[in-house]
Amino acid sequence: MNHAEVESRYEIELEKYIKNVQIESRVMGDLAMNHVVSTALKYQNKLAETARNLVELGMTAEAEPIKDILREISTRVIVIKKGVEAMIESRKKANNVVDTSERAKLYATEVKDHFELIRYEVDKLEEVVDDEDWPLVKYRELLFVK
Repeated sequence: MNHAEVESRYEIELEKYIKNVQIESRVMGDLAMNHVVSTALKYQNKLAETARNLVELGMTAEAEPIKDILREISTRVIVIKKGVEAMIESRKKANNVVDTSERAKLYATEVKDHFELIRYEVDKLEEVVDDEDWPLVKYRELLFVK
């Protein structure tokens, strides 16, 4: 291959990489916001109603652990929302870069940097939200899927 052909192949591989990370980040954001966060908020409403009922019955001490779970869910949802928004902004910034090599570097660093945080918070919510309410297959269930 001559120099132009090598550069052309390199450019194609960079574009494929960018497209893969872009798709992965869009899917991650969609799953996080439209499935995980909405499910967590619905579960949070159930818990809030339970806590309210316990307080009305005079069982204030029994409602405290539920309130702790409510706070945890709220905190994790906020972190996920901010992480997804930051990831989208990083993607927009990267998409405005003309140089393909620089754009690929931004996708590899700035866009993908948000994956770990979002994933961590989603995994923690998975542990808190009741199995009946969780819309996705949980990790421990993957071992037993037939």
